Amino acid sequence: MPVPLAPYPTPPAPYTPPANGAQSQLVCSGCRNLLLYPVGATSVCCAVCNAVTAVPPPGTEMAQLVCGGCHTLLMFIRGATSVQCSCCHTVNLALEANQVAHVNCGNCRMLLMYQYGARSVKCAVCNFVTSVGVSASAAEQKFNS
Repeated sequence: MPVPLAPYPTPPAPYTPPANGAQSQLVCSGCRNLLLYPVGATSVCCAVCNAVTAVPPPGTEMAQLVCGGCHTLLMFIRGATSVQCSCCHTVNLALEANQVAHVNCGNCRMLLMYQYGARSVKCAVCNFVTSVGVSASAAEQKFNS
């Protein structure tokens, strides 16, 4: 006796963001992956590790940096002066954009970032120490123009 064929089940509807499309992002407290979530959510469940991460209160400005010890992306409340990595426990200096300057490495020409007031900066690629002096400041101003 023939068996009637059932139609394929309809796939679930894809996720649709809020009407205005507003989304924000934070780092998962479990696996450190970057999570996107709709604005207004109070917590986010990671699809990779299932950890639930609390969303900062609305209006809290967040910043991010890469840990100098293990290269993990860290998110923190803007205005913090230092951030401790939850993976390797390195304490990272958190600088605002207006507190840093750029110079090209004197050896490999890699663009380096350093804190205003520093006299030199060591390249993480080739370990060359580039002096930051009056001529470097002039080059920096020309670079930003």
